[in-house]
Amino acid sequence: MAATSAASRGFPVRTLIFMGLAYLAAIIFLLPYVEMIIAALRPSNQLLDRDYLPTHFNWHSFIDIWGTGFGHNLRVSLEVAGGATILVLLVAIPAAYYTARHRFRGRNAFMLLVLITQMFQPTAMLVGLYREFLDFQMLDSVYALILVNAGFNMAFAVWILNAYVTGIPVELEEAAAIDGSTRLGVLFRITLPLALPGIVTALIFTFISAWNEFIVALTLTTSQAAQPLTVALNNYIGQYQVDWSHLFAGSVIATIPVIILFALIEGKVVGGLTAGSIK
Repeated sequence: MAATSAASRGFPVRTLIFMGLAYLAAIIFLLPYVEMIIAALRPSNQLLDRDYLPTHFNWHSFIDIWGTGFGHNLRVSLEVAGGATILVLLVAIPAAYYTARHRFRGRNAFMLLVLITQMFQPTAMLVGLYREFLDFQMLDSVYALILVNAGFNMAFAVWILNAYVTGIPVELEEAAAIDGSTRLGVLFRITLPLALPGIVTALIFTFISAWNEFIVALTLTTSQAAQPLTVALNNYIGQYQVDWSHLFAGSVIATIPVIILFALIEGKVVGGLTAGSIK
């Protein structure tokens, strides 16, 4: 009885400890973003002050930054990240489905080759990429950035989707086919809804990776009209001075689309996980 009582008293304590650690980790991860917002709202004459909060908040940085061409760079980043994500899903979903459902000759070698491509770093191929797009006259092009980002994220998407499709019982597809559903009908009504968590994972991973990519965009673009946000933010860092207000304001704005995307899709992950048991 004493042991049971002690265990019952110990459970809430462990829960409080884990909750405290979770909140502490959340604060540690959120603190840089809070500092970035506060720095963006600091007046220029208080940037080096030791006080954590400024005497008054200055919102002009968030307004003036749009006059520097920042809005165009934001649109370029959306086009690159969105285009790369769509291209990856259009190629990775059929590839993952076929490799999961068919045992063709060379399948293991193909999957191994896909895995090996994920090991290459973009910086190791910069010279080759630059020369290739130079030959095709595609420098300073949004399409070049879309192709590169899609290529770098394709392997992960194929692997993660292959694992999800493999975990879906083939008997469900066979039962739908017996009921008269076509192959495309089976794919869109059975397989894709059950593989939705994997699709969302590949979508988020590809979008964030393309959104944050810097070194390839810096190499393949020279004009401001073709530069995404990551390169545009770097332009606020000069040789002799740094435009801290616009740099921090732009960094805050750059995080908003990713937060919105995750907030919209996060619920669909749970929906995809429970789709098979609800229907």
